Amino acid sequence: MLNRSEIKEIFERLKQENPAPTSELIARNNFTFAVAVLLSAQTTDKMVNKVTKTLFEIADTPEKMLAIGIDKLKEYVHPLGFFNNKAKNVIALSETLVKKYNSQIPKTRDELEKLPGIGRKSANVIANRLFGASTIAVDTHVLRVSQRLGLSKATEPIGIERDLLANVPEKYHKNTSDWLVLHGRYVCTAQKPKCSDCCLFDLCEKINGKG
Repeated sequence: MLNRSEIKEIFERLKQENPAPTSELIARNNFTFAVAVLLSAQTTDKMVNKVTKTLFEIADTPEKMLAIGIDKLKEYVHPLGFFNNKAKNVIALSETLVKKYNSQIPKTRDELEKLPGIGRKSANVIANRLFGASTIAVDTHVLRVSQRLGLSKATEPIGIERDLLANVPEKYHKNTSDWLVLHGRYVCTAQKPKCSDCCLFDLCEKINGKG
């Protein structure tokens, strides 16, 4: 596993490459961002954005989402994987927000995790992006990149999250997930990683035989 100075150097370089990373999910407000995150499970952001472009034009609040109903919502989200379950969760999420949270997205991860369809990863994403929480979400890209670089030896998302929170300087936490997601999506890809284009090549444990 990389030492503290090497880890700091990794995030300094990622910062230089992309000073203000952000989610590639397109949303109109806090509610639609939360819905987009929910829908993005096991689906590409590109496909979610394609589906939600029209959906969010007519349903950008919990009340409007409830008004279109489960059957109509399924028609919109049908192109996504697990669309039946996702549609049910979006409706349940909307009902919960109206009844318990005055139609607002709660700010803490603990509250977010209690919402229908929102697990730990999604709660970390929402708390971080919407409310600036010092949380780190671990998806497949973050997991892969963290293991390859030597940021963590853990094999499960919760272990990698803990290692990143413990070893990455706190000043980088707000952007850690987005930096690693984007790096994994466009450079350190699952198949045929673009090592010759990688700004972290000389620090990578896998490439340098230390992993």
